[in-house]
Amino acid sequence: MLPIARKDELTTQEIAGETLVYDLKRHRAHCLNAAASAVWKYCDGETTISVMTEKLHKETGLPADETVVQLALKQLQTAGLIDCERPAGPAERLPTRREIARRLAIPAALALPLVSSIIAPTPAMAASIAGSGAGSGDPPLGGIGRGHHRGRGHAYGRGHGQGGLRRGQNE
Repeated sequence: MLPIARKDELTTQEIAGETLVYDLKRHRAHCLNAAASAVWKYCDGETTISVMTEKLHKETGLPADETVVQLALKQLQTAGLIDCERPAGPAERLPTRREIARRLAIPAALALPLVSSIIAPTPAMAASIAGSGAGSGDPPLGGIGRGHHRGRGHAYGRGHGQGGLRRGQNE
């Protein structure tokens, strides 16, 4: 089965050459760089990996190597953005981005496909955080890290606004 991009329950926005995708079902946000975004757009259930490789090379200037597309497909599948049986081809281990960049002599691994993902809070989770005092100006964790470093004291509260001890000083 050729890879097909998931479109249901997703919200997408293109910004500065990247594609931001919010998965309404899984409450995850994903940022696809230009290369990963291009591969995701090629996933129509009909385009082969070799054709994707040619298109990606023409659009981005990345080397025409199927490993680059396989890397993108693996990341997209892990993020739940494509449906396919096994995008990375045979069961052998797929090289890392660093290994691919080194092997293909790509000066910056930043050009290789990258999918960055975070878990976004559901509305209920966000409401529970808002009701807990977070963001209200109250110190986190009972005061640790805030309010105990006034004046010239150390950030961890030594001196409590009285200057604190400096390295090399005796009490």
